[in-house]
Amino acid sequence: MSQTPEERFSAALHATARSWRLAIDARLKDLGIGQAGWMTIAMIAKSKEPPSQRELADLLGIEGPSVVSMLDRLERDGLVRRAPSPLDRRVKLAHLTDDGRTLYARVRKEADAFRLTMLEGVPQETLSAAADLLEALRARIEGGD
Repeated sequence: MSQTPEERFSAALHATARSWRLAIDARLKDLGIGQAGWMTIAMIAKSKEPPSQRELADLLGIEGPSVVSMLDRLERDGLVRRAPSPLDRRVKLAHLTDDGRTLYARVRKEADAFRLTMLEGVPQETLSAAADLLEALRARIEGGD
């Protein structure tokens, strides 16, 4: 039975996203940190301001208790520190330590190299069109449409 273009797109999107994350994870295995850890570190590093635990959970698409457990491990490993928000002391903000920033630099270097290798030879117009489509779909999903 053949798939509709919509079914084919959905299957390709899921499979490609999973393969992409697994391939980067394999490249980072020598860092001693798994995908959830390096993704958490990357989200903190990419945030303009230190994110709250709630904001991190939303960015990562996981539940609050899961992000707390992850931050506990990263804090124990000296990669992250949590500090009270100056606006609301009940809110904890996640900051990278020097070791966390060093690890993020390695993660970014590997991810950038992987991305360049995978996208080599793909025309810029194709990349832009694909990014436009994915960004529009995300906005539609998050907008509740």
